[in-house]
Amino acid sequence: MRAVEFQEYGGPEVLKVVEAEVPEPGPGQVSVDVAYTGVNFADLKARGEGYRVPRLPFVPGLEVSGRIRATGEGVTGLSAGQEVTALTDSGGYADVALADAATVFPVPAGLDLRTAATLPTVLPTAYALVHAVGRLQPGESVLVQGAAGGVGTVVGQLARAAGAGAVYGVVSGDAKASYAREHGYDEVFVGAFTEAVRAATGGRGVDLALDPVGGETFRDSLASLAVFGRLVSFGNASSAPAWSVGQPELYPSGISVGGFSILTLAATAPDELRTLAERAFAKVTDGTVSLPVTAEFALEEAAEAHRLMGTRTSTGKLLLRVNA
Repeated sequence: MRAVEFQEYGGPEVLKVVEAEVPEPGPGQVSVDVAYTGVNFADLKARGEGYRVPRLPFVPGLEVSGRIRATGEGVTGLSAGQEVTALTDSGGYADVALADAATVFPVPAGLDLRTAATLPTVLPTAYALVHAVGRLQPGESVLVQGAAGGVGTVVGQLARAAGAGAVYGVVSGDAKASYAREHGYDEVFVGAFTEAVRAATGGRGVDLALDPVGGETFRDSLASLAVFGRLVSFGNASSAPAWSVGQPELYPSGISVGGFSILTLAATAPDELRTLAERAFAKVTDGTVSLPVTAEFALEEAAEAHRLMGTRTSTGKLLLRVNA
């Protein structure tokens, strides 16, 4: 089978198409004949700096859609030929991928495999940020970093549907700002945002801030909170040193900080992930949210997909077309 792997860390050019053995599912696993695989920023961090890479060579890819090829020992409720979407620990950039049965979901009724490939990482993450961890209440305001990306696109719509009083986004360019305004955002800031947030909220700040960037952006998001505000960290795109928050930052305004990682949740609480995913997927099938596929590449063009995402100009969701 074909697979896209890297044997060293570096730019998009280190991604190479190779011939690999078809993986066989072990106990509790399924193999999937991949139709589409999603491209995520975590894939770029894996390729560039070894994020979540246990050893080289490595095949990236955290989410796929397709049809079950085979099931391993002990797997129930799933069968060969069934259309599914799956969260994978790695290996999605290939003709066949392995996934734990706990993170394999039947494609929701009415959705095709292309749309299904956009679901596994983005939808549960966005739903958790707004509801499970962020606990957004009607009338509250929310500030979202990366508002034009996959998670940001869905968060804007979910926050609006949840009755948010105001939804603010932060992006890196004007084109992204226009895109974000079409997906639930009241106001979008380009670049620096702390003073703009205070001005937009009459000096109060926001009730909920969502940050996938880390570093100085994390600190600025913390400074943008209202009294009793909440910040949820869900990534470290900046690759800055790990942050720490203590009494000096939290006590004066009674603010709180939480965190979320869908990959960690999949490993530690798969049952909770399933519940989260089912609720999140329902928001697509009932029309509450949509996630546009803004660019699609052949599997052999994975490097081009990485180049586009690396420019920070892409919006929505990027996919690799594998066998579709």
